[in-house]
Amino acid sequence: MNPAYAVSICAASLAALVSLALPVAARAEEIHTVTVVIKNGRLDPQTIEVPANTRFKIVIRNEGPGPAEFESHDLRREKVLNAGSTSFVVIGPQKPGVYDMFDDFHPDTGRGRIVVK
Repeated sequence: MNPAYAVSICAASLAALVSLALPVAARAEEIHTVTVVIKNGRLDPQTIEVPANTRFKIVIRNEGPGPAEFESHDLRREKVLNAGSTSFVVIGPQKPGVYDMFDDFHPDTGRGRIVVK
């Protein structure tokens, strides 16, 4: 095979791969993201606001000394985190409303809400 021809095939293949990856990278950067910190059985902030009819991401950090569990029955999501860990949940588009969230390990103090506007 001609070396110049092989280089042009590789360059064309690379360009095609980059063009496929760009729309995915652009979508990943556009997702609305909020952070909730769980510490000593409390959620901070207790209320978060997100846009209606739009996917959003909740980053959860457990800064407490023990395990914590972010949970929302309304949104059908839960995530258990060890002490000092960080994770996230992605929620699909929601209608306007108020959705409960809580730390299942601290149900009396670890309560909050997600306001979708």
